[in-house]
Parts: sequence; structure tokens; C-alpha cells
Amino acid sequence: MKSILYIGNKLQNKRSNVSTIHTLGTLLESENYTVYYASSKANKVLRLLDMVFTFFKYKTKVDYVLIDTYSTQNFYFALVISQLCRLFNVKYIPNLNGGDLPMRLEKNPILCSWIFKNAYIKISPSQYLIDAFKNFGYKNVIYIPNTIVINNYEFRERDFTSIKLLWVRSFSEIYNSKLAIRVLKKLKEDNIDASLCMVGPDSDGSLSKVKKFAKKQKVTVNFTGKLSKKKWTNLSKDYNIFINTTNFDNAPVSVIEAMALGLPIVSTNVGGIPFLIANKKEGILVEQNNTEAMVNAIKSIYNNNELAKLLTINARRKVEQFDWQEVKKLWFEILK
Repeated sequence: MKSILYIGNKLQNKRSNVSTIHTLGTLLESENYTVYYASSKANKVLRLLDMVFTFFKYKTKVDYVLIDTYSTQNFYFALVISQLCRLFNVKYIPNLNGGDLPMRLEKNPILCSWIFKNAYIKISPSQYLIDAFKNFGYKNVIYIPNTIVINNYEFRERDFTSIKLLWVRSFSEIYNSKLAIRVLKKLKEDNIDASLCMVGPDSDGSLSKVKKFAKKQKVTVNFTGKLSKKKWTNLSKDYNIFINTTNFDNAPVSVIEAMALGLPIVSTNVGGIPFLIANKKEGILVEQNNTEAMVNAIKSIYNNNELAKLLTINARRKVEQFDWQEVKKLWFEILK
């Protein structure tokens, strides 16, 4: 069986959620692949150094280097490791996770060409990024969706005697968490019985700002902090609508998980989201940062049980295609 060096942010602290490297790496190991990892270092300089050290340690032992590639500062980790792979003739595969990677392609064309033109193959979890890369002349981008183990997610019908909103993401500026507060405030102003639970770690200092904003808006929000996947999916039983407020996105696993759990989705219509969710069929998509539009979408679900059932059944059917038993076949083809 093949050996893989998986480069990504394998952090395990209060400031980070479980990422692709945790889930995909574990699933590949379960299929008897040998997987080495870098890095779990919290400090970004130490993380990069650890990635470089690990590359030199295993470069002659692995068949591929799989690199989680983001659009933020972590983009430069992919840049460094990809160039080492080129130098030492090791096949590398960028796993395109950054929702704002099209911005990188536009603003840093030379650096992007160094990474992507010489890759063995490029993996995208959404058609959104495949289209974006094609627009910049990149071929050999293969669609493999983010994966879940569907049997771990119990589909439940929801009670709609009140509105119980659930938000699951890390607190970061790009995820526009204040929009959730504004939505709750507007629902309250409309005399609707509504509550909001926000689950996730503080990624960039946004959590304290959101808490202050909620206090200023005089709304009560349940901030749980970071929860394990098992804990938040269990918590989700008490909620009936999942909201995704982000300004940039690709194919977020938390949204896929919510679809699997039977939570109707209301999301901003950005990045890869419309490729994941068909509007008014598998969820409702609204304009970015539009409080009124998100409130109206939530009300339409709250006031129409048949719509809620339609959205959740279709969404569950959609994400059943993302089950590991199906997705692993695509990985096997790439890693053969």
C-alpha cells in the first residue's frame, strides 16, 4: 500500500476546529495507507520548520505529498513544501481548501504557478474551485468532495414551535459571525420566540468582539466554545435551523454535517456554497451580509413545515453521496 506525507494544520488546541487533515488522514489510515503528518505546532514559524523537517525525514519513503492548500497565510506553507517537492522530484497533490483561493490566483499569479503548474494533480472538494482554476488556465483539477461517515449522523425531523438557530464554525472575521447576532436581534424585534447557539473556537480574537456585540444588541447567545464533533452533533438535537454566515467559503464540512443531521440550512450565497446547496431545494441561500434576507429565509422555514421537510430530505440525499464508502474510491484512483 502507498505511503503519504500529509502537510496541513493538524492543530489540536482551543483555537482550531478539526480540519481535513484530521478526518481524511484517519480515513486513509483505516484503508491501510501509511500516513505521516506535519504539523501540529501552534506557532506558525515552528509549524513551517516542522513541515520542512518532516519533509526531509520522509521524502524518500513516501509516494505522494498531500498538501492542504488555503488562501490565507497558510498559503505560504503550501508554497514552501511544493517547491521542496519540485526540487527533490517528489509527487505532490495540493488539496484545495481555501474558499478565497480565486483571490490568490488573481493577486499572486507567479507564486500560484509555482505551486499549481507543477503539481502531480490538484484536488478540489467543489466545482467552484475547479471552475476558478480553469479560468486561470489550470487543468488537471479533480473533484473529490469532502467526506463524512454517514452512519455517524442520525437524521432527525425537527420541531418548529420556536426558532432555535445553530451556528458552527471557528470565530474568524471571514466567517462574519456578527451576522448571526443581527439575525437573532431582528427575529426578537419581530416578536418571534428565537434562540441562538454558537459553537466554535476563537481563531483570530473575534469571539470576544462577538460577545461584546451580542451584549450591546441586548440578546442572549449560548457560546459553547470549541466542542468535539460528537458533542456538537449531539447538541444539534436541540436546534432546528442551521445558519452559515460566512463571507468566503468552499465546501465546509460543518454544513455538510448539518445537512446529514436533518437541519434545514440557511446560508450566504458565496464561493462554493451554491455548488453544495441547490437554492430552495437543499437549503436557502441569501445575499452575503444581508440580515433581512437571512431573517426572511429563516421565517419561511419556520412557517412552512413542508418546506422544511423538503429541504432536509433533499439535503440528506445529497450528502449521502459524500459518504466515505463512496468517496474513498475516488482517492484510490488518484493514489493507485
